[in-house]
Amino acid sequence: MSTKIKVVIPCDEANHVCDKTQYKDATLWEKIKLNIHLIYCRACRKYTKNNTKLTKEIKKSKVECLDKKCKESMKKDLEHAISEYSN
Repeated sequence: MSTKIKVVIPCDEANHVCDKTQYKDATLWEKIKLNIHLIYCRACRKYTKNNTKLTKEIKKSKVECLDKKCKESMKKDLEHAISEYSN
């Protein structure tokens, strides 16, 4: 069994770690590997920059989610409207 430490990660993994970082779920080691990847990958730097910008805008907008009862009510209304339309 090899004890090699894998530092270089592919772009799809880098993007996944970027997303995890956005929600504060990434480990320190994942963040280190992401930062190493960002040194040489322009596409992932752009993805990370856009992801960071999106996160800041969402926090700034103070978006409020609907409660569960309201969502269920809207779902029932939609299903009812679809069934009426299809009949």
